[in-house]
Amino acid sequence: MKDLMKRLEKTAEYVKDIIKATPDVAIILGSGLGNLADSIENKKEIPYKDIPHFPQTTVPGHDGKLIFGELNGKKVLAMKGRFHYYEGNDMDAVVYPIRVFKALGIDKLIVTNAAGGVNTGFTPGELMIITDHISLFCENPLRGENYDELGPRFPDMSCAYDKELINIAMDSAKALGIDIKSGIYSYCKGPSFETPAEIRALRTLGADAVGMSTVPEVITARHMKMKVLGISCITNMAAGILDQPLNHEEVLETGKQVEKKFVSLVSHIVSKL
Repeated sequence: MKDLMKRLEKTAEYVKDIIKATPDVAIILGSGLGNLADSIENKKEIPYKDIPHFPQTTVPGHDGKLIFGELNGKKVLAMKGRFHYYEGNDMDAVVYPIRVFKALGIDKLIVTNAAGGVNTGFTPGELMIITDHISLFCENPLRGENYDELGPRFPDMSCAYDKELINIAMDSAKALGIDIKSGIYSYCKGPSFETPAEIRALRTLGADAVGMSTVPEVITARHMKMKVLGISCITNMAAGILDQPLNHEEVLETGKQVEKKFVSLVSHIVSKL
């Protein structure tokens, strides 16, 4: 435990020396959604490989750098590339950046992802505000000895996604004329896509979308009392809904198609924080 706190301190000090400010919000950019970084002004880019104790990303569509700057008048720190459990990382590595954000004094997190549509009323290219999540069968990032300096042993998850931030996101979508969905995100470990039977089971449980990220970061953020907003880009329909195989290229391509809508929405949300 003490070793983790020392590593966090060293990582945070390195980032602080470069950005010389406390960001208003941190943003995690999901697969195919990294071009939001192009809208950040007066930016400073920090490659993950240069940051002490930071993991490295290996997935196409995840560049691997922190980007600090201004977005709609607010100071933001964006992750262009996240870490997944399926890459072979342990959970401490997957959620390490979230703990660094807290060490930097950040108390708001916007987490985005590419997700498969489980709700048959969804179509690829739509955006979904996450209102809750399902993660019953996956590794919990808080497993093991608790870090009392970071949060309690048994953190409450009844409001994992902040209601005030959800309202801001809904109002922003309305102001921009974006038809936005809301729903429940289900986390699966990957890297294989889910089977049609698994998707039917998730739909029965109440899931609207499914993906291979986000939930570990959200649990870790809430452990540290950070406020979280989650946004999914529905990049494809989940297995068994359409008579076609799934592939990662489709995920990236749909991300590019909704880029303008996604960027305008997140920028508007940030301006209201």
